Amino acid sequence: MLELDCGLEFDAGRTEEFFSSLPPLPAVCLIQPREETAEPFLIRTQNLQRRLQRLLGPIDPSSKRLNLSAFASGLRYRLTGSAFEQTLTYYVQAKQLFPKRYHAMMRLRPPAVLKVNLRNAYPRCYVTRRIPVDDAGVPTGGTYYGPFASRRSAQAFAERALDFFKVRRCQIKIRRDPAFPGCIYSEMKMCLAPCFAGCSKEEYDAEVQHLLQFLQTSGESLRSTFEGERERASEELDFERASALHKKVEKLDEVLRGRPEITRRIQDLDAVILQRTAEEQAIGVYAVRGGRLAEPFSLRFGEIASQPRSAEQLFRDYLETEMSVGEGDLGEHLWLVAKWYFSNPRDGEIFFREKDWPYRRILRACSRLLAAKSSEAASTEKPGTGPSSEGAP
Repeated sequence: MLELDCGLEFDAGRTEEFFSSLPPLPAVCLIQPREETAEPFLIRTQNLQRRLQRLLGPIDPSSKRLNLSAFASGLRYRLTGSAFEQTLTYYVQAKQLFPKRYHAMMRLRPPAVLKVNLRNAYPRCYVTRRIPVDDAGVPTGGTYYGPFASRRSAQAFAERALDFFKVRRCQIKIRRDPAFPGCIYSEMKMCLAPCFAGCSKEEYDAEVQHLLQFLQTSGESLRSTFEGERERASEELDFERASALHKKVEKLDEVLRGRPEITRRIQDLDAVILQRTAEEQAIGVYAVRGGRLAEPFSLRFGEIASQPRSAEQLFRDYLETEMSVGEGDLGEHLWLVAKWYFSNPRDGEIFFREKDWPYRRILRACSRLLAAKSSEAASTEKPGTGPSSEGAP
């Protein structure tokens, strides 16, 4: 996945020729050491030529800036057309080369998600950053919903969503003791109060199932319930109850409007991310299946005319091919996707699979990305803004 596909040998005595052969473009670069026991040096940059001129140029005795001209024997690099491709390439290379410290190099921290812990006899919903998986790579221990931009935003959504359910929010161990005084949520009738046997185990389990359906359907199950009850109340001429249910629907809509589109049950997080590439007339396609990134591919529109398959068929072949669920670390891949999705500004586009993939919208998005790339390329060809000017130190 995302290999460093270009390489050059470094000779400190021929730096002018070496630097002139480097493109002044964004890239991920691996500087290889002269000594076999030394570790390579991995960098990502927005201008490969300028960055390596600083790292591998002549040594200035009066400067404290890092210089690797005596260290480097050569380099391998990959040009990247987007911030997402650069981050993903850097992650893949860092994990492969530095397995013990790539977390620190990337400042990698799994995103916040909501968890309903089904291993507890009386489950509750809370925010976590840890998603354990089994040997097959499937999340275990409960249902996970996310990702969110931050722990605070996840907690805010949970508090508003849980107002529709009477699932406990406390962290105590439930003993079902009638002498237990309970808490403010039980006093406000916002919890079934299993702590002092205010409900049976079956009643609590039924309420948890309603919450799980809410998360699995992104709120549609609760909306259908409210709307159905509202219709029945109207037919029975119970307009007061119908009005109260209508207010509940409006409150639910307000909660769901604040939900990012990417947040859903993690096992159902199937999407495709489209990015511009360093190649002309090409789009990078990154499938997300169950929260994990699949092997990407580059769709070269310049070659499609000579192929028997259309662009839509190429997308179908890629997106409808099953991927092993166990591939890739779920928390790390979620971090990569969430980091890009919640970035501002966000380059590229994303589409989610609901019942099917929106192929027509995906193809239109490819046209938009290629048109934007062409207009940017045309603007850089104006006098004084070309690649030679851009790469000047």
